[in-house]
Amino acid sequence: MTKILITGGAGNVGGALACHLVQKKGYQVVVADNLITGSVKNLPQGYDNFTFIKCDINNYNDVAAVMLAFKFDYVFHYAALVGVKRTLNNPISVLQDIDGIKNILNLSKNTGVKRIFYSSSSEVYGEPVEFPQNEHTTPLNSRLPYAIVKNVGEAFFRSFHKEYGIDFTIFRFFNTYGPKQSTDFVVSKFINAALNNQDITIYGNGAQSRTFCYIDDNIEATTRIFEDGLYLNDVINIGNAKEISVLQLAQKVIRLTESSSSIVHLDPLSEGDMTRRQPDNSRMLQVLNRDLLTIDEGINKILELKYSFSK
Repeated sequence: MTKILITGGAGNVGGALACHLVQKKGYQVVVADNLITGSVKNLPQGYDNFTFIKCDINNYNDVAAVMLAFKFDYVFHYAALVGVKRTLNNPISVLQDIDGIKNILNLSKNTGVKRIFYSSSSEVYGEPVEFPQNEHTTPLNSRLPYAIVKNVGEAFFRSFHKEYGIDFTIFRFFNTYGPKQSTDFVVSKFINAALNNQDITIYGNGAQSRTFCYIDDNIEATTRIFEDGLYLNDVINIGNAKEISVLQLAQKVIRLTESSSSIVHLDPLSEGDMTRRQPDNSRMLQVLNRDLLTIDEGINKILELKYSFSK
């Protein structure tokens, strides 16, 4: 069987990837996660070809024991401290994720891993200077610790490929949402508040724009890239290109949930809340050969799947 390790696999994206892969014959899937931001609720249940190991990827001894025991064919390195406020409030913990990147790379080159898929982030682009944000022309200029770590991680993967021949693919994830996402993140936070008729809070005037990619589109694209050997030793944006302001998102959630929630404006964040985000996702669209789900379709899917919501 093909052995696959997903670090951070108890998170929103990693968990969805694990649930997708275990359903395919020929894959043995192992998730390693410390559960600081992930949840066992996101993990596959009842599969003989699935194993969960609670461990800290930033601790060499922890991850070495796992990788030496299984001798993985492929690694999806998704483990990271995530969330804007969490990463701003814990900058040292964010920087420690560099240790995890080095651990995965060093152990992969010594255990015969064929290819590593690394979850980078749209945050590496910083305050936008070009639209849409292209993988090879848009400067990587963010100074925030989270973005710096992702950028350093990308450099590590390129350097290990040049030095040791380890193959990689870098996924620059833009906002990805789905039914299992925690309420730390904007779409699920807004939906949860709206269904409870609670105030929906936004930072500043809400004019800052974002794009939102439904989890199924993310998983289908990344799985095809893995299985078809696409974008080897390259980088690809994974995200939706349709922009919506945070205020418009809040209004949309209230409308779709038929909520009586009010929108409350908080003081703007002092840092980390970029004005715009919009990926050049032409490569992702080529992989899927179809349009992505709209934000309306995605929200309605969440309401149907998670809340049995019907109008």
